[in-house]
Amino acid sequence: MYKYRYKLKMNEADPGRVQFQEKRMRAFKEIEARINNLYPMLDNAADETANYYKENPESYSVVYPTDLVLEYIKDIEDLLKGNEWKPYKNNTN
Repeated sequence: MYKYRYKLKMNEADPGRVQFQEKRMRAFKEIEARINNLYPMLDNAADETANYYKENPESYSVVYPTDLVLEYIKDIEDLLKGNEWKPYKNNTN
């Protein structure tokens, strides 16, 4: 019960911090939703690419920029693993 009262006092003391942290936590749900939306787009792109190459077997055309997408995914993985950015480690607040 004491911890609950303390928590309420902290929230009242700094509502800006609480709103900031809640916004940061909601961002994870948005990221997850957007990643989930990529699956059907990825399937469609793969199907379109397969159809294009079937119709144009001699082609070297890039239908979708898979190399670039893979680079972006690697960058995201690095960020989430903490390989690129951990500002809280240097945070003095």
